[in-house]
Amino acid sequence: MSCSQTRGATAMPDEIVSPCVKQCQLDASGRYCTGCLRTLAEISGWAAASNAQKQAALQRIASLRRPLPLRELNCGRCGQPFHCGSGGDKGGCWCMALPPLTSADSGDDCLCPACLQQLAAPL
Repeated sequence: MSCSQTRGATAMPDEIVSPCVKQCQLDASGRYCTGCLRTLAEISGWAAASNAQKQAALQRIASLRRPLPLRELNCGRCGQPFHCGSGGDKGGCWCMALPPLTSADSGDDCLCPACLQQLAAPL
């Protein structure tokens, strides 16, 4: 089921409408829509989800879209300097175009574009 299939349905008065923007395309990992930023599970389960579940998804999506302050960092993997928050769609970070990854070491900060792309490639 695509994002747009959940958008066209008539909403009940108190029902939360799908965030689909009809720009459905999966990221490189095949797990996230790059248009609405929902997971495949959120997309396919939207019609059956409770308003609380929908609201949680919308809050997660909103947190991804907040403008980030530009930070100069050193990559935790290779040590190279880079800028975090320096581009991407709608002023976000360049890393938003890649699938979300969790760090094996919770003390790690952002990775540089080259290292993050290497880690995302097998996904």
